[in-house]
Amino acid sequence: MIVIKLKKDRERSLLRKHPWVFSGAINSIKGEPKNGETVKVTSIDGKFLCWAAYSAKSQISLRAWSFDENDIIDEGFFIKQIDNALTFRNQLINTNNCNSFRLVNAESDDLPGVIADVYDKFIVCQFLSTGAEFWKSTIVKILTEKLNPLGIYERSDVEVREKEGLKLISGILFGEAPPDLIEITENGKKFLVDIKNGHKSGFYIDQRENRKLIEEFVNGKEVLNCFSFSGGFSVYALKAGALKVVNVDSSKDALDLAEKNILLNAINKDKFENVEDDVFKYLRKLRDSNKQFDVIILDPPKFAESVSQIEKASRGYKDINLLAFKLLKPNGVLFTFSCSGHITTDLFNKIVADAALDSGRSVKIIKHLTQSPDHSISSNFPESLYLKGLVCFVQ
Repeated sequence: MIVIKLKKDRERSLLRKHPWVFSGAINSIKGEPKNGETVKVTSIDGKFLCWAAYSAKSQISLRAWSFDENDIIDEGFFIKQIDNALTFRNQLINTNNCNSFRLVNAESDDLPGVIADVYDKFIVCQFLSTGAEFWKSTIVKILTEKLNPLGIYERSDVEVREKEGLKLISGILFGEAPPDLIEITENGKKFLVDIKNGHKSGFYIDQRENRKLIEEFVNGKEVLNCFSFSGGFSVYALKAGALKVVNVDSSKDALDLAEKNILLNAINKDKFENVEDDVFKYLRKLRDSNKQFDVIILDPPKFAESVSQIEKASRGYKDINLLAFKLLKPNGVLFTFSCSGHITTDLFNKIVADAALDSGRSVKIIKHLTQSPDHSISSNFPESLYLKGLVCFVQ
């Protein structure tokens, strides 16, 4: 058995069941662990702390599978964890009107580095750590047996794998190749999803609850949807009675898919406009032309990929929020988000407050938003809270 002993007093986070151990906390390694192999982790005096996956290259050297010494990390362990994840989602998701959801949310489901998203009869998986990669075939086998999908597709083409010394890969793991576009249902709305090439695993299913919420604010209103991607917020707004929606995105492919999604939901083509442009530049054009909207949505991609990018990202968030406040009609509403994990909730709130002050508008925060509950937030893993959002009433 490979045993990794931590330095004195470096076990505190594990005692709180936080699953990460950084390389600087390691005192000694007994044996020669392979990448992803399960190791026993102990305190300096030899007390058991956890079973963990080992990574030779990542700054996060250990990711805990279990804090129970009696556990055996084998196929049975992963069956138990996936069963727990399924039970949790079955209580959250009404599959009669929603056939896409996150089944496994990595550390928050006690499966570090493992992501599994369901899109109708297909599953999209990401294996983002050495431990997840080590147990990939076992996890795919269990998902196949539990859900009987038509196919499982891998989207491990994200840069975080490079920090683990893993290659970026994508492709079929089981069954049929997915079609170019899969039709899903969400709260009675229909969407076409490109799981092979789309953002994340194909669709922003973490915004499900927030898309539903926007229905309360858009009837008879003009809406500007920035960073619109495949038009999720736009479909909800138009089905809820918005007069018109303008989608803005720098990707023509995303806008083309947004148009397909809007038309798929039997919405007239004259109800929306697609603008292919850089959002920052387009917002300035609108400001200079004195154009205003009743509702604005800011759902940008991740601005901060690392701690070193926080300052630059903060400037970007402030810039677009300041412009949005200026572009809202009196009594307008702003939905604004950050999905950057390195931008804390407190920092994001401060950025939006500073933008409101500089805009000269009177702004009231009427709701705090976060990710859909199937993107579970673990009490012992604060990093699992990554999506922050505010609904602002602007006078």
